[in-house]
Amino acid sequence: MATEATFTVPADEFPLGTIFEELPDVTIELERIIPAQDVVIPYFWVRGTDADDVAGTFRDHPGVEDIRLVDSVGDQYLLRVEWTLNYDGILSSLTETEIPLIEAVGTNEQWTFDVRGDDRTDIAAFQRRCRELDIPITLTKLHALTPIESETEAALTDAQREALVLGYDRGYFETPRAVTMDELGDELGITQQAVASRLRRGIENLLETTLPETERRV
Repeated sequence: MATEATFTVPADEFPLGTIFEELPDVTIELERIIPAQDVVIPYFWVRGTDADDVAGTFRDHPGVEDIRLVDSVGDQYLLRVEWTLNYDGILSSLTETEIPLIEAVGTNEQWTFDVRGDDRTDIAAFQRRCRELDIPITLTKLHALTPIESETEAALTDAQREALVLGYDRGYFETPRAVTMDELGDELGITQQAVASRLRRGIENLLETTLPETERRV
């Protein structure tokens, strides 16, 4: 049975967490992770510093092959990193166990990862691999997607549902809008880009489960 889990790890235990040593006020949100031959390519948003500062913190990191700026929105930057698979850590553990990463947010206190497996054995395999690498992960939530749940409920993560409900309650979907993404972000304690990402992913997931297959984009 499909299972979602939430893990936390200390900030410095995740490869990208080394940024907090020099830039403690930065917030990072992983956009997606793409395994490709001998590297893992994570895309991530950074808020609270310049893109050049971020690249500089990784220049001599043993796991980084390359890092580059992809896009920017205000004071937020989207970066692409090529991370070598022979650098053991959470990125390699996710790739080896083929666990999809739903969301990951990092601060100088900790990283929070939401992942999904086909069943609990997938989650257990990921935990076991992290323990083999001495990564001190902590399981904070384990949620089986039971048949009792509707497809719509199962399609949304807690973070996506929270953002959609708050946006609806505050009038974000009204015309004209009664609230901005910045204001929603302030209430949720996340960046404007993170709000946009959660709303977009949530809406896409809702459409995926409610539209007939014949009407979906091919």
